[in-house]
Amino acid sequence: MADQSSNQMWGGRFAAGPDAIMEAINASIAYDQRMAAQDISGSRAHAAMLAAVGVISDSDAEAIGKGLLTVLSEIEGGSFAFSAALEDIHMNVEARLKEIIGEPAGRLHTGRSRNDQVATDFKLWVRDQLDAAETGLLALMRALLGQAEAGANWVMPGFTHLQTAQPVTWGHHMMAYVEMFGRDLSRVRDARARMNECPLGAAALAGTSFPIDRDMTATALGFDRPAANSLDAVSDRDFALEFLSVASICAMHLSRMAEELVIWSSAQFRFVTLSDRFSTGSSIMPQKKNPDAAELIRAKVGRIFGANTALMMVMKGLPLAYSKDMQEDKEQVFDAADNWMLALAAMEGMVRDMTANQAALAAAAGSGFSTATDLADWLVRVPGLPFREAHHVTGALVAMAEKRGCDLPDLGLADMQSVHGDITQDVFGVLGVENSVNSRMSYGGTAPAQVRAQIMRWKERLA
Repeated sequence: MADQSSNQMWGGRFAAGPDAIMEAINASIAYDQRMAAQDISGSRAHAAMLAAVGVISDSDAEAIGKGLLTVLSEIEGGSFAFSAALEDIHMNVEARLKEIIGEPAGRLHTGRSRNDQVATDFKLWVRDQLDAAETGLLALMRALLGQAEAGANWVMPGFTHLQTAQPVTWGHHMMAYVEMFGRDLSRVRDARARMNECPLGAAALAGTSFPIDRDMTATALGFDRPAANSLDAVSDRDFALEFLSVASICAMHLSRMAEELVIWSSAQFRFVTLSDRFSTGSSIMPQKKNPDAAELIRAKVGRIFGANTALMMVMKGLPLAYSKDMQEDKEQVFDAADNWMLALAAMEGMVRDMTANQAALAAAAGSGFSTATDLADWLVRVPGLPFREAHHVTGALVAMAEKRGCDLPDLGLADMQSVHGDITQDVFGVLGVENSVNSRMSYGGTAPAQVRAQIMRWKERLA
């Protein structure tokens, strides 16, 4: 009767009782099998080093190396049978290696622990993802540069508070995102450089008494150097946290751009047309063309931010060195990496394929009294009004135009002089949107000449 009650308490999912529960909570093979290639690379480097320093024989190292390649081919070919009873990718690989080569497999784990092994595997995997992110960011930035170059002098409204502020150029707006993603690119490269120290050889936490050559394994695996402290090497997950932090900031940038594409592709704006490849239709409304890819990019941020927060919470209370809590580091990172790479690829495709509606951009650029600041600047520059007075005069003229249902350039000179007598006919030379954007020649400004200079600068940087 007690056994039946116990099984009911554990629930149908774990009918076998505590042993099944322990296996389920302890095993990580369902997800850490993604690190198989990295695990095998690390083991092959470790075996070659052990032979080089005389800890194992050359023949054993050769058998291990070849056997591990066989295991990798089975995993990549889909014929490998993963076992939850063996807990993780490390033990699954080693058990299969023993089946293939026999006794020499037992010598592979000399001078290392699963603690330094998993830290090495995970670092290698994250490093590969940073390299993929760099590739994705470069492709996206080049797509944005193409859009900027095509529309370096196309006028459009610039916004603050999503209200028309001043005219800018399409190229200038595209280049704003190049700057954003350029910072993301620098963060990716910084994170990769900072994390490129090899934990292998730290063993469980204190190093090993075997005469290993950690520089050899670090070099073989493409690390700059071995990690300098064995305690830190096995307990550090900063590289994963920094990966998630970089991913979160970049995902936020992707989401901001996705939001603009959702707005811009609406019937109310018509600033851009997204390609059919990145849009969907409605099941009942035949006129609809939904920017689903942009909306999904916008949503991916929640998962990536959540992963960052989750791993912070896992790590925040852990004493040195390794704790089993750290097994919870990978699922979050894997999910965030998948969604970050997908979002980068989708945004690059949308940007490359989208068509800007130059006429709609230009029409919107002249609305909403977008040249009011140019009028205020002219009042300071020509009649010599203090800026605050110029601001007041301009506000009065905007109110007049708004009351009449027209824009500033549509007011007559007499109307303007009724507000301030020093206004002359020359003021109309600054009120057009083309004149406005051409005048913004300060470094980083929206003038087409400045935009083209920035395009050239980035092309040279990315070459």
